[in-house]
Amino acid sequence: MNKDVKPVRYAYGITSALLIGGATATLLTGYPAGAQVAQNDDGAMASVVPRAGAPASFADLTQQLQPAVVNISTRQQITVSNNPFAGTPFADLFGNRGPTTREAQSLGSGFIISADGYVVTNNHVITADGRGEVKEITVTMPDGTEYPAQLVGKDPESDLAVLKISGNRPFPFVEFGDSAQARVGEWVVAIGNPFGLGGTVTSGIISAVHRSTQAGGAYDRYIQTDASINRGNSGGPLFDMQGNVIGINNAIFSPSGGSVGIGFAIPAETARPIVQKLIAGEEILRGYLGVQIEPVSEDFADALGIPERRGEFIQRVERGEAAERAGLQSGDVVLTIDGKAVTPDQTLSFIVANISPGTTVPVEYLRDGERRTARVTVGRRPSAEQLALQQFNPNEEGTPNRSVAPSASGVIEQRLGLQVTALTPTIARQLGLAEGASGVVVANVDPNADAATKGLQRGTVIYSAQYRDVTSPEQLEAIVRSAVSENREAILLRVQPRGGPAITVPVRLRS
Repeated sequence: MNKDVKPVRYAYGITSALLIGGATATLLTGYPAGAQVAQNDDGAMASVVPRAGAPASFADLTQQLQPAVVNISTRQQITVSNNPFAGTPFADLFGNRGPTTREAQSLGSGFIISADGYVVTNNHVITADGRGEVKEITVTMPDGTEYPAQLVGKDPESDLAVLKISGNRPFPFVEFGDSAQARVGEWVVAIGNPFGLGGTVTSGIISAVHRSTQAGGAYDRYIQTDASINRGNSGGPLFDMQGNVIGINNAIFSPSGGSVGIGFAIPAETARPIVQKLIAGEEILRGYLGVQIEPVSEDFADALGIPERRGEFIQRVERGEAAERAGLQSGDVVLTIDGKAVTPDQTLSFIVANISPGTTVPVEYLRDGERRTARVTVGRRPSAEQLALQQFNPNEEGTPNRSVAPSASGVIEQRLGLQVTALTPTIARQLGLAEGASGVVVANVDPNADAATKGLQRGTVIYSAQYRDVTSPEQLEAIVRSAVSENREAILLRVQPRGGPAITVPVRLRS
């Protein structure tokens, strides 16, 4: 199961552990693993000139760490069209056949971080694709013992998830290390389950820290390694020579889908606090400015007369968000925020995401060649789905023909075959609607649903249902639930197709 981020591919699997020659680690049942490395007494030159050669063996460290690295598999139910011509003009040739479901599986890796069985992995390892629903998660120990896993919490923004397994005895576990101290050129080990082969150990060095994949987002900041990471390695640990987890293997850069020596791991300094919040059941709140930004390239720097790779250029300011309230404008260059310099290694998104919403901080920016300072009260970062919808493209190729997966709580998806989102001012502008328009907008339509037959498509706005105004997905869901409880077979929607006038259409409900 590959998920591409431009050329970056998620690597579902388990990673391996690296052992320095002569070092030992203690991983007793219920105790953390670790390997103490002897101090270098060779004097000042020893801190500059490395010892010759690679570690003599990784065997002892691997033996001690591997019991805490697990395989994670999921059983998924995938919804597929039963009409080979679904979404085409020939669909009616096969009649109105509803969607069918089939079973699917995914494989990934993870590692135990406590004796009572908390397991860390990637969110994408335990999350089904858009047309699927995870029915079961199983954690398999290196000795083949299987445990049913409970999902404790997940965080799509950072691509992290925590599972819980239970047993009759304490589990072996490993601990997070200090990734902030990781240096380019240091040895690392990954243990995982590439291609479903089983426990596999690979070694390499840290190729880069604070590496951006250019995918954007607050957490596009990885440890890069040349330790072999492939499909199946996602969610597994990246160990340092002391046996500590300094990264969680997450993705690879590969034109072919296999390892080419460029792998990415989520740094422990990023993962640890998020994992702790997930275990504690705490809501993860992140800061947000409400700006679309772009790094200061050489061309930007030359045009603005400022140093290259310093600050970020504001392309757009979201109406009503924190940046606008603070007086920031398109064309400003943010240089520092909360006293931290904005650089490629420390992006504006990363800094702001780690500021608690509601906190007021200073921001230094450049406007018309003049340095200025403002104080901004940081807002709350929307979810990844909400952020994606701020870039809502009604003409996104292929989207209208994707099947919508039914879910236990998705009444709108189940009954209408629609995915909808609130009609924000940003989306309204993109659809060419008048300022102040309210309703919900269709993001996706199941081509097998009656809604598709009635002409609803991505970008259609729903203003009311059963003559009741609709201003949020929750309101529409409540109306649909009411219609179902009244045993209605159809529902009236007041909609505005793209480029057309508002009309009322009866849409049949699916059973």
